[in-house]
Amino acid sequence: MGLWDKLKGELIDIIEWLDDSRDTIVWRFPRYENEIKMGAKLIVRESQAAVFVNEGQVADVFTPGTYTLTTQNLPILSTLKGWKYGFESPWKAEVYFVSTRQFTDLKWGTQNPVIVRDPEFGAVRLRAFGAFAMRVADPATLLRELVGTDPQFRTEEVREYLRQLVVSHLGSALATAGVPMLDLAARQQAIGATLATVLTDELAPSGIAIPKFIIENISVPPEVEEALDKRTSIGVVGDLDSYTKFQAANAMEDAANNSGGAGEAFGFGLGMAAGQRATQAMNTPSSSGPPPLPATAAWFIGVNGQQQGPYDQNALASMASSGQLNRETLVWKNGMAAWTAAGQVGELAGIFAQVPPPLPPQG
Repeated sequence: MGLWDKLKGELIDIIEWLDDSRDTIVWRFPRYENEIKMGAKLIVRESQAAVFVNEGQVADVFTPGTYTLTTQNLPILSTLKGWKYGFESPWKAEVYFVSTRQFTDLKWGTQNPVIVRDPEFGAVRLRAFGAFAMRVADPATLLRELVGTDPQFRTEEVREYLRQLVVSHLGSALATAGVPMLDLAARQQAIGATLATVLTDELAPSGIAIPKFIIENISVPPEVEEALDKRTSIGVVGDLDSYTKFQAANAMEDAANNSGGAGEAFGFGLGMAAGQRATQAMNTPSSSGPPPLPATAAWFIGVNGQQQGPYDQNALASMASSGQLNRETLVWKNGMAAWTAAGQVGELAGIFAQVPPPLPPQG
């Protein structure tokens, strides 16, 4: 191998990056001790940018395309190296490829609850989690502020920083949104869009943008969920009086299902207490209106071996006055052991008060 061939092998004539990972943000081209050949090809693919750095100072930035490197398309680097008249010898510089695509596999969540003031429930502790997308908006600024001389800058190196930034803004976003807690689910997309804008503005000095911010869920502590469930149950059942009866009935059912030994005794006592509460609840007039009228007894009478009825007591009184019903007529209602003559039923004594008894036999 001749001297020229040896020197030619130490020159770099193609500069490119084929990204085979899904989490690399910045990758430094491995120049080592080799020099870049003047007139070398630079290939920058879609969703990439190439940044040339000379002795720690950011120089030229290339967007997607294929370039032949000359002093004409390296104006800043030419100035830094003092190339005034198109110097054609090989030269050394660091080349960083920056991925400008969206990185969508970033998750966030609140390790501790965020306390917000709700107009209906007062101070409420909220937890939330979701995901967000990140992309590089300014490759040169990113190199200056975050990457430095790192040869391979990955998402894991900036993930925790971004998560902390998200959580720090979440509380103020929820508090200033002016949305009641019960309506947060319907406004999650709007709040996420607002947070994306706020985070992008704050990260602009670092060269990073947040194009998408997703809130998957906002939750309250378990005890608050339980209270909300009870409140919902009251709303479904109706007023407080109906809810009390509903609770008493549930307690009686639970007591009836609890059998055996001490559990049975406990269930019996619980059932009695629940029964007392149910009776009290049922006897307490509802504030929505007067109690229902008492039901009248249904009487049946036997006429010529045929059952007739039912009649109420007023109807029986009219029948007694007209002679259709007398003291010997058999009557019956629910609760009586057998058919009984009307004159022997104490409840019907009043209907015969104005009816004279039958005449005694004439002898």
